[in-house]
Amino acid sequence: MKNDLLADRHIGISKKDEEQMLRKIGVASLDELIDKTIPADIRLKEPLALPEAMTEYEFGQHIAELAAKNKLYATYIGMGWYNTITPAVIQRNVFENPVWYTSYTPYQTEVSQGRLEALLNFQTAVCDLTGMPLANCSLLDEATAAAEAVTMMYALRPRDMQKAGANVVFVDENVFPQTLAVITTRAIPQGIEIRTGKYNELEPAPDIFACILQYPDANGNIEDYRAFVEKAHAAGCFEECTGAAGGIGAVAADILSLALLTPPGEWGTDIVFGTTQRLGTPMFYGGPSAAYFATRDEYKRNMPGRIIGWSKDKYGKPCYRMALQTREQHIKREKATSNICTAQALLATMAGFYAVYHGPEGIRTIAERIHNIAAYLEQEIDKLGYRQVNARYFDTLRFALPDNVSAQQVRTVALSKEVNLRYFKNGDVGMSIDETTDLAAVNVLLSIFGIAAGKDYTKAADIPESRTIPEAFRRQSAYLTHEVFNKYHTETEMMRYIKRLDRKDISLAHSMISLGSCTMKLNAAAEMLPLSRPEFMGMHPLVPEDQAEGYRELIHNLSEELKVITGFAGVSLQPNSGAAGEYAGLRVIRAYLESIGQGHRNKVLIPASAHGTNPASAVQAGFTTVTCACDEQGNVDMADLRAKAEENKADLAALMITYPSTHGIFETEIVEICKIIHACGAQVYMDGANMNAQVGLTNPGFIGADVCHLNLHKTFASPHGGGGPGVGPICVAGHLVPFLPGHELFGNTANQVSGAPFGSAGILPITYGYIRMMGTEGLTRATKTAILNANYLAACFKDTYGIVYRGATGFVGHEMILECRKVHEETGISENDIAKRLMDYGYHAPTLSFPVHGTLMIEPTESESLAELDNFVHVMLTIWQEIQEVKNGEADKTDNVLINAPHPEYEVVADAWEHSYTRQKAAYPMESVRDNKFWVNVARVDNTLGDRKLLPTCYGCFE
Repeated sequence: MKNDLLADRHIGISKKDEEQMLRKIGVASLDELIDKTIPADIRLKEPLALPEAMTEYEFGQHIAELAAKNKLYATYIGMGWYNTITPAVIQRNVFENPVWYTSYTPYQTEVSQGRLEALLNFQTAVCDLTGMPLANCSLLDEATAAAEAVTMMYALRPRDMQKAGANVVFVDENVFPQTLAVITTRAIPQGIEIRTGKYNELEPAPDIFACILQYPDANGNIEDYRAFVEKAHAAGCFEECTGAAGGIGAVAADILSLALLTPPGEWGTDIVFGTTQRLGTPMFYGGPSAAYFATRDEYKRNMPGRIIGWSKDKYGKPCYRMALQTREQHIKREKATSNICTAQALLATMAGFYAVYHGPEGIRTIAERIHNIAAYLEQEIDKLGYRQVNARYFDTLRFALPDNVSAQQVRTVALSKEVNLRYFKNGDVGMSIDETTDLAAVNVLLSIFGIAAGKDYTKAADIPESRTIPEAFRRQSAYLTHEVFNKYHTETEMMRYIKRLDRKDISLAHSMISLGSCTMKLNAAAEMLPLSRPEFMGMHPLVPEDQAEGYRELIHNLSEELKVITGFAGVSLQPNSGAAGEYAGLRVIRAYLESIGQGHRNKVLIPASAHGTNPASAVQAGFTTVTCACDEQGNVDMADLRAKAEENKADLAALMITYPSTHGIFETEIVEICKIIHACGAQVYMDGANMNAQVGLTNPGFIGADVCHLNLHKTFASPHGGGGPGVGPICVAGHLVPFLPGHELFGNTANQVSGAPFGSAGILPITYGYIRMMGTEGLTRATKTAILNANYLAACFKDTYGIVYRGATGFVGHEMILECRKVHEETGISENDIAKRLMDYGYHAPTLSFPVHGTLMIEPTESESLAELDNFVHVMLTIWQEIQEVKNGEADKTDNVLINAPHPEYEVVADAWEHSYTRQKAAYPMESVRDNKFWVNVARVDNTLGDRKLLPTCYGCFE
C-alpha cells in the first residue's frame, strides 16, 4: 500500500472532519450525501479505469523520464515561435510564484492592484512598440488575435457596406499558415469569405471590407506596405476596401522587430496584433504565450478581450481597474462581440516585466544583436554559393540553394549537428535568429551550409554591427519612455518591484477563494514543478515528431485519461481556453451536421441556467440561440424545453447545457433532456465547467451527451494565472472524432482553433500530474469532498442568508448561490457591499451577481481544510451580524462598515477618523484577522469614471 499520495495533501478534509460535517448537514455518511445529491440513473457502475496513483516522488521520476525523451535541438524554424531568454528574476518571482499563478481574474479591483499594474505595463509596452494608442491586456495566441481582428472589422463595416453584403476579407498570401487556418475556422460560420493573394496586386472591390498583412511577412521579408496605403488613399477607397478610414485593416507584427522597424501605427493601420512570446516567454511546444492586440481609440467599444485602465477610489487615490467590463461575453451572452472570455494574464504579466527589466535600451540591444547576426550570416552564407532572397529582413533569412545542393542534404547535415532549420516547399532553406543565438551557434550554422556545399567557411570570431535595414524602414520614434521602464534594471530593484506588486493582491497563497463556477482549488507544487524543466519550456511546436517524444507520450497518455474520465471516444487538446473549447465543440458539431447533409440546422437551445459563455460561443460559431426557461427550483423547465425543441426541431443543431447547472444543482431529468434533443436529430453539448462535481461519479458520455469541453484551469488543477492561461480540451463521441480540430502538422487544418497543434501544451504536465498522482480513488474522493464542503457551507448559511436553489432532495452540488436580495430589500446593503467587506477580513469575494442578480455564488472546492471553511463561515456570519446592526438601527445606514468597505491601510492609519464606528471594527473585526491581515491598497474604486475616460497606459492620469 502506498503512502504519501497526493490525494492526502490535495484534499483538505480528514475522516474525523468528515464526520463532524456530515452531522451538520444531517446525513449519516458521505455515500448517503452523494446518493441524495446525484441522480441514481447517471451514477457510474464501475470505478474509472485509470492507472494506479503515483506518489509525488514516483511522478517526479516519471515526468523526468518523459522530459528526457524530448530532444532540445537548436531551432531556427521561427514562424511565430522563437527561443527567448526568460530573466531568472521573472521566472523565479512570477512564473514560479503562487501569488501570481493562483490569483483570479481581476474583477475585484481592490484586491488586484498588483496584477492590474503589471498588465497596464504590458499594455503600455504594446502601445509604444506598435505605435497605437490602445491595447488590450492579451488574447490567447496570434492566430486567435487575427480571427478576432477579422470579426471586429466585420462589425465595423459602414452601414452601406453591410446593406451591400460586403463580406470578403483579403488575407495576404504571406501570412503565417496557422493564422490563415484559424481565421478560416472562425470566419466561415459568420458568413465571411476569405480571399488570398499578393497584397500589391489587390484591386479595390466593393465586397472587400478588410485586409490582413504580416510584418515582416511569413518569409521574413520586410514589405513596403506604405505604398499600398498611399495607393489606396489615392484611389479614395479606404472605406470601400477596409471599412475603416485611414488604415489598411490589420497587421500581424513581430513585436520585437518593432524596436528597429517603423511601427504599423505610424503608417496608418487600424489594428496591430501578434504574439509577445519572444518577450521572455518560453515556446512551451506552442504555448501558452500572450497575444497582443492594439487598435485606434475610436474602436475601443468593439475591441476584443480585456482592457486595464485608470480610475480613482472613493477618496481620490489613483488606481487601476478592468475597464469596459460589460464587453465580457459571460455578461453580454449572445450579444457579445467576441469569443474571448479568458486571456493570457500570467504570460502578459511576464512579457510586461520583461519590458520593464530590459527597458528601451535593453530591448533595442537585443533586437539589434539578432539583426546583426542575421546580416552576418547572410554575408557569409552567400559566399558559399547560396542566395539570400529576402530584400529586407529583421531576423529571418531565406536561401535559394546552389544547383549542386539539395534541401535534403542541408537537412541531413543540420540534424547531425542537432539543428532545426525551416524548409520551404520550393526547396529553399530558411532560419530565424533569436535572442539565444550566440557566436558558437553562428559557427555551427556556417558549418552546416559549408559542409552541404562542400566548401570551407570562415569561422566567426565576432559579429560586426550592421545597418542593412534601409533608413526608410528604421524606427525613429522613442518607446518605453515611462519611468517604470527605466528604473528597475538591476535584479535587486526588479525583485523588489515584483514583490511590491504581489503584496497588493489576494491569491490562494493568502486565503480561500470561494468563487462559484471557477473552482479555485489547490495547484499542487508537484504538478507545477515540471513546467520549469527546459525540456518542456524550450520545445518549438513544429519540430520533427521524434524530437518531441516526451511531449507526444504525455499528450497521448493525458488524452486517454480524459477519454476515460468523460466517457468519450476522442479528444483534442488544441483549444487554449474554456471559451475556445466551447467554440471548438460547436464547430465540430457543425462540421458533422454538414457531413450528413444537415448543415441547414442553425439553432442552439440554451437553458437560462447554462454557463454564461455558451450563448456567445454559439453565435460566434454561426448559430442562432433559443433560450429555454428554468423553473422556480432552478431546473430546466421540461415543458418549455419540449416545446422549444419541438418548435425548432427541423433546424435544431444542438443543446448546450451545463451540468451540474450553473445554479449549483444536479438536475434529475438530464437523461430525458438528452433523449429529447437526440429525438430531434440534434446533438447535446455539455459544458464541462462543473466537471469538479462529476469526476469519478458520473460523466458526460454516460449521461448521454455528444461533446463536452473541460476547463483544465478549474477541475483539473491548472492555475488561473490572474486570468489565464487556460486550456479547454474537447472530448467527443465516436461519430464526432473525424471532425476534431486539425492542424497543418496533422495534414488537415479543418476546424483549427489554435496556432499550435496542441494548443497550450506547456501547461498540460499540470493536469497530467494531477490525474496520475490522484488516481481513480483520489479523483473520486475529491469530487465527493467538493460536494461535502459545499453542502456543509449551505447548512451553515441556510438560517441566515439562505440558499437560492437546492436539488430535488434538498442538497446542492459542489457550489451554491447565497441569497442576498432580501438583505438588500430590508437594509439597503447589497451583495457588492458584502463582497467588498470580505476584503477587510482577508478574503476574495465569491462570484458576484452571477448567474442570479443580487446573489453571491460560492464554491469551496475539495482542497480547503475544515478550519478554513469554519473561518470563512465565521466571517460571513460576522458580516451577517453587521448587516443586522444596520437593519436594527444600531449602525448608521449611510456610514457603516459595509457600504464603506474595504478600508485601505492609508485610511485606517490616518490622523483623522470620521466614521461612526471604530478603526478596530473596520480593520480588525475578528481576532483571526489580526493573525493574517491583508491590507488593501485602495478604497472602493469608482467603476464608471475609468469607462467615461479610458486611460489604458502608464501615461494615463486624471486631472
